[in-house]
Amino acid sequence: MDKKKQYTLVFTLMAAILIVDQVVKILVKTHLFMGQEIPLIGDWCLLHFTENEGFAFGTTLGGKGGKLVLTLFRLIASAGILWYLLRSMKKGMRTSLAVCVSLILVGAVGNLIDSCFYGVLFSESTFHVAMLFPPDGGYAPLLQGKVVDMFYFPLFEFDWPQWVPFVGGKHFLFFDAIFNVADAAITVGAFWLCIDVLVQDHKKKLAKEQAENQKT
Repeated sequence: MDKKKQYTLVFTLMAAILIVDQVVKILVKTHLFMGQEIPLIGDWCLLHFTENEGFAFGTTLGGKGGKLVLTLFRLIASAGILWYLLRSMKKGMRTSLAVCVSLILVGAVGNLIDSCFYGVLFSESTFHVAMLFPPDGGYAPLLQGKVVDMFYFPLFEFDWPQWVPFVGGKHFLFFDAIFNVADAAITVGAFWLCIDVLVQDHKKKLAKEQAENQKT
């Protein structure tokens, strides 16, 4: 694929995902209050509104300083990924690899927008639906917003038998993570990247073996 088409593909994809991510988040934020849940497909596909104050899997650092550090980390990481993507595409990056990196980038940017701006754009969502552009100001200062999550797929659950080591008697729920479109983009991009690297390594290994066989 030539560079012009590659740039068009990558940035159109990122724009589409970012728009969907933000539209879904804004709709959830302005129509549901914290903890409210709407079944989408039975009891195993739910729209469950929650907010993540920290990083992946709810990781947090203490206080406002910790929240600021996490937001700045997101900002620096996003800038670094963008720099790598543009630099690599200019040098002739494979399209499949460019798409993988762009998915990770747009996911990071989507959550970065929440962290940077949602605190000043929305009122608090606890006990009532949030208001966009509240007259009394938002729920947090700039760079200290919360990331909106909503997709919940508790596919199945059971209690481990007492005789099972370490987990006996404990309750197990699959899949208990609550995520958003940006998280999904990061996950797909990361898995795709791993597969792409493995496939390319396998192709290089086969090509090397063929070259050696031809010499002999």
